[in-house]
Amino acid sequence: MTVGHLDVITRASALYDEVVVAVLFNPAKEGTFTPDERVELIEKSTAHLPGVRAEGFGDRLIVDVCRDLDAGVLLKGIRSDVDYDYELPMALMNREMTGVETLMLPGDPALGHYSSSLIRVIAARGADVSSMVPEPVLRPLLAKVRG
Repeated sequence: MTVGHLDVITRASALYDEVVVAVLFNPAKEGTFTPDERVELIEKSTAHLPGVRAEGFGDRLIVDVCRDLDAGVLLKGIRSDVDYDYELPMALMNREMTGVETLMLPGDPALGHYSSSLIRVIAARGADVSSMVPEPVLRPLLAKVRG
């Protein structure tokens, strides 16, 4: 979780009474943290935001999660046109399959260059990433990438 993710979640919490940060497992990606660890870090990072919770959903389709939660909107933060081009076909497919609408919330341009994979790489090489991740994420991240 980066400060860019936290920015989108914070702004979403101002729009909706309830925000569920869905943590899914993607077998095609090797994450730094387990899904359970990610849920815990998100919960700690968003504890100050009323109505926000994190929940793990395994390797299910996000539209199935939305259906189970009775959520009519799937919110995605996008940083650039590259994110938009990646997310648009999924948004259209999700709507076709279930009627769930995808709202794409532009990220803060000042944070647009932050990506969790890039932050992980530079943290592993000793760079200061304290301004790039929420405080509850910093120590666990450094412990994972620096051993």
